[in-house]
Amino acid sequence: MTSYMHSLAIDAHDPKALADFWCKVLNYQIDYEEEGFVSTTPKEGRSLRLEFLQVPEGKTVKNRLHLDIRAQDSSQEAEVARVESLGAYRVDVGQTSKDSWVVLADPEGNEFCILAGLEE
Repeated sequence: MTSYMHSLAIDAHDPKALADFWCKVLNYQIDYEEEGFVSTTPKEGRSLRLEFLQVPEGKTVKNRLHLDIRAQDSSQEAEVARVESLGAYRVDVGQTSKDSWVVLADPEGNEFCILAGLEE
């Protein structure tokens, strides 16, 4: 027997606001919500469910796990600009100018990378 990835749980101070951010970034939708918990799924196709759980403490150290995302129909530069316009910001986690990814953080400080396009 094997297992499959069903969901990724993300701790959040404000689960609804963070879910809204990621829904805009990934073209997801909120499919379930209750106090302190929001679940999201892709609007199209199948992919990993993202679940946001309210926790009292804030983020204090670099993530041990992060998302890598890639634009489907634009350049890396354009995708970085789009995601920054939604509330993400650039962070330095030790990457170099030779790296092909851009490291950003979501509005609650969770790091993620935007990878270069397959053609870039």
